[in-house]
Amino acid sequence: MTWTSTFGSGCGWLLQRIVNGLALTRISPNVLTFIGLIINIAAAFFFGYARAGNGVRMFVYAGLVIIGAGIFDMVDGRVARQTNQVSVFGAFFDSVMDRYSDVALFFGLLVYYARGDRFFYVGLVAFVMVTSLMVSYTRARAEALIGACKVGFMERPERIVLVIIGALFNKWGVMAPALWVLALLSTITVIHRIRYTYQETERRRLASAA
Repeated sequence: MTWTSTFGSGCGWLLQRIVNGLALTRISPNVLTFIGLIINIAAAFFFGYARAGNGVRMFVYAGLVIIGAGIFDMVDGRVARQTNQVSVFGAFFDSVMDRYSDVALFFGLLVYYARGDRFFYVGLVAFVMVTSLMVSYTRARAEALIGACKVGFMERPERIVLVIIGALFNKWGVMAPALWVLALLSTITVIHRIRYTYQETERRRLASAA
């Protein structure tokens, strides 16, 4: 067994203990989802409050808080399954809260760059915010038409990991290149999904015509 598999097993064991404890409380998974949103809003405040004197520290705090929010994002579905509270609305609510969480984090970065008069990066963050939402929207809209559209790389977990890396290591200016990567890969993912949906709809149109 490698050290990576050992680490993964340990994290899985700890996560399951958290799920077991929450399941005993019979807490609603929707409440856990909402708590995750509140924690992400707190991270956004750390981003927005950062300035020249405390920027590195505030960004590290934001990164750690986002990690904490990620725990709730990982356990809400598991708690729902373990307590037999899985529902269609729960999946819908989770998706909506994820979008609000994404917007909150990027809005915090918008405030940070605006306060520092770095207006080019204000525009970049705004672009990343839009493309992140479009990644989710194109999949949801496509799946309403063709049933499945899982193509593309830049899903929410990848976006959150990049934001966490940028926050924790912004002492070395990592957030700026992380935003560029987010902008590029999110745009590629949106284009990929548009192309895939076009191909699938055309294939089905031709098949029905034949």
